[in-house]
Order: sequence, then C-alpha cells, then structure tokens
Amino acid sequence: MKVLVVLLIALAVIYCKTPLPMEKKVYIRREHSLIKPYSSMSMDTPMWDYSGSTIVSNNEIRLTPDHQSKAGRVWNTIPLMSRNWEILMEFKVHGQGRTLYGDGFALWYSHERQLMSGPVFGAKNGFKGLGIFFDTYSNHNGEHSHGHPYISAVVHNGTQTYDHDSDGTHNELAGCQCSFRGQKHDTFVSIKYINNILTVHTDVRGKSKWTKCFEVKNVVLPVGYHLGLSASTGDLADNHDVKMLKLYEVDLVPGQTFNVDEALKLVPSADGEPDRPHVHPKKKEKSSSVLWTIFYIFITLVIVFSAIGIGILVWQKKQEDRRRKRFF
Repeated sequence: MKVLVVLLIALAVIYCKTPLPMEKKVYIRREHSLIKPYSSMSMDTPMWDYSGSTIVSNNEIRLTPDHQSKAGRVWNTIPLMSRNWEILMEFKVHGQGRTLYGDGFALWYSHERQLMSGPVFGAKNGFKGLGIFFDTYSNHNGEHSHGHPYISAVVHNGTQTYDHDSDGTHNELAGCQCSFRGQKHDTFVSIKYINNILTVHTDVRGKSKWTKCFEVKNVVLPVGYHLGLSASTGDLADNHDVKMLKLYEVDLVPGQTFNVDEALKLVPSADGEPDRPHVHPKKKEKSSSVLWTIFYIFITLVIVFSAIGIGILVWQKKQEDRRRKRFF
C-alpha cells in the first residue's frame, strides 16, 4: 500500500512539472506531434518529412549542426484541421560560440510544406501562413529597439516577403527578447491560437514558470495548413535541436462557431499592433543625411563664390585707383 502511495505521489509530481498551461479542454493530436524516443522514426515516416541537414537521434531532432552554411527542415504531412490549438515545444539552441552565433530557427503553420532551402531560417520566402521566429543574430545594419535572442511572429498571405537583412522588423506582429540560447536547463515555448488570438509564452529560466512573450488579437488563420520547423546557419553557426513538440486541440470557446468549408477558404491576416515601435529603415536615414550634406555644400559654395566675387571687385577698384593716379 505504501509503495502504491509513493508511486501516485511521484506521478503527481511529474504531472505538475508538465509546463503546459491548460485552460480549456485539450486533446493531444499525435499525428501532428513529435514525441521521443525517435529511434523508430525514419526519414520516410508517413507523418513527417525531413530535408537538408536534419539529423534524427533517439532524444532529439537536430535541424542544423554547429557548422556554417547549414539548413534543415521537418514538415508534417497531414493538414491541421483544428480550429483552436496549442503547441508545446521543448527545444535547445547551443554551440561553441560565446558571443557570435546564429542564425536561428522557425516554427511554421504554412499552406505549403517547404522542403527546399530558402533565406527565411532555412525556408523559402513569400510564405503563406504563420511563422514564429527564434532569432539569435541581428542582421540589421541599424539599431534595434530590442536585443537578441528574439522571438517574433509574422503572418503573410503569400504576397509579402520577409526582409532578412532587417530581421523582419517592419512586418512583424509582435515580439519579445528572450534568453533561450545556451541554457543548461530545459527550455520550452507555448504557442496558443484560440478564437483568433495568438499568444506565446516561454519557460527558459529553469523555474517551471511561464512568462508571457506577446499576445495578438484578430489573427485569422485557415485550417488545413501544415506544421513545420526549419533552421539555418550562415557564417555563424549553432546546434538547433527540437526535443519534443506536442500539438493539442482545444475546444471551441463559448460563442465561437466553426464551419470547415469556410475555414478552409480564409486568407491569413492579422490586425494586431506590435508590442514595440518599428525602427525606421536605414535607407531613410541615409537619404536625409545626403540631403543635409548637399545643403551644406551648397551654402559653402555660395559663401566661397561670394567671397571670390567681392575680392575681384575690390581688386578691380584698386587697379582703377592706380591708373587715375598715374594719369594725374
């Protein structure tokens, strides 16, 4: 009897350590999840496709190793038909770099499974859907109003492009600075999409406590898109590891309706305002600087030529005075 009690207490402790804030009724969808051990998973698993530098081991899926110019991807082959959902992911970003490392990884809910390499954290640009970016290196030439590592959200409808050189500063929905890189303890992220509200929480301090990263309302996402993960390295590198990903279907909230046919036809969009002001493009600063430079040069030339003109007039006056003296 005592043994049974001890086992029940142990199970309760393990359950309490589960870093998932469950507010509604949730149901795990294993066809959309990555749960270790991965030893039985092969590169031709019917539910997930892998490409690029992705390596699968027993305890993790490594999207990129700590080497330069690598890109890896893993994509769910089954479309997600849940209206409300929550993703719990355990991940680890680490490497030999102390102060310089990069580039980061992305979690996708995208219309297209992007198995080919591209410039957006190993995936192609012009995507259609939602991207949650875990950016560890600042590519922006100017100053950000935030530091790195940085987590941000972007919703595109297939016509926009992600500006990698500015770290997507000008088209992100929201973001937060988050020290998830190089931690010795487990690091988690929770991504909720419930009743058109996108909310991201992190647990990266090793205290089993969730910290709100951001919340964006009026986010419209269709059903029938695919989950995916991608990562890339450039001149700088890191290991980008996924330890576990669980997707939970969440019940409809009171007053929420769901028509599958209509939800399939929705176009991704978002009306949410970012949590921080956008930084003006560097080009505008340069153009303003050029205009001021031209103005200063113009004023300087006016002064110089005026001085030369006055000098010439004075010299001519003196020459005339000398000629008059000689004549008299």
